Amino acid sequence: MKQNKYDNDKFFDMYAQMPRSVDGLKAAGEWHILKELLPPFARKTVLDLGCGFGWHCRYAVEQGANAVTGIDLSEKMLKQAQKLTNSDAITYLQMPIEDIDFAEEQFDIVISSLAFHYVEAFDVVCKKIFNVLKKGGSFVFSVEHPIFTSRAEQDWHYDEKGQPRHWPVDDYHLEGLRQTSFLAEDVVKYHRTVSTYVNTLIEAGFTIKTMKESYPSEEMLETMKDEMRRPMFLLLSAEKHS
Repeated sequence: MKQNKYDNDKFFDMYAQMPRSVDGLKAAGEWHILKELLPPFARKTVLDLGCGFGWHCRYAVEQGANAVTGIDLSEKMLKQAQKLTNSDAITYLQMPIEDIDFAEEQFDIVISSLAFHYVEAFDVVCKKIFNVLKKGGSFVFSVEHPIFTSRAEQDWHYDEKGQPRHWPVDDYHLEGLRQTSFLAEDVVKYHRTVSTYVNTLIEAGFTIKTMKESYPSEEMLETMKDEMRRPMFLLLSAEKHS
């Protein structure tokens, strides 16, 4: 059984109160970067893996996508996505990312936001994505940055006044499961190095187009100034060559 914390009532209620859950993409600190990596959506078929509340699905339709399929393991997430969606072009399906089974070359674009660090078999998922993408198709995703996932603690070291002193990195090359905490709940994540993310894409057949590390936008710089001290997210854009 795949991990599904989001159908826990307490966990979901806390997640639903986060700024990115309430205000959508404009409240996501990495959106200004991810948006620049996305290809044109006009007349495209799109697959969103780990779609959550469906923000990226609705954005794709707003940008002209013909059809969007959003995948998520959480029933509560998908119910909220349906509630926020007013478009026949979007279909939501409840299933683990690892279990996707679509037709070969079914989609023009595959996107995923902050989901793959919860997936153990990233290599298997990449091969599936390569198969369901049309030739010339795009694969764009974000994950928690490996310097963020390397330690189970995932937190700053603080000084005696409670101010962040530095961001510690340890066990970086020891990939695998991390039992960590998110929204006061125990959560399983999977740590991989930057090179593993990149090489797994290449081994699956993709060509890397762009790699970015997150930083706050000018609008969020004041409230997120510590995010200039280390990247929280890694963002990658790849292509299946025609």
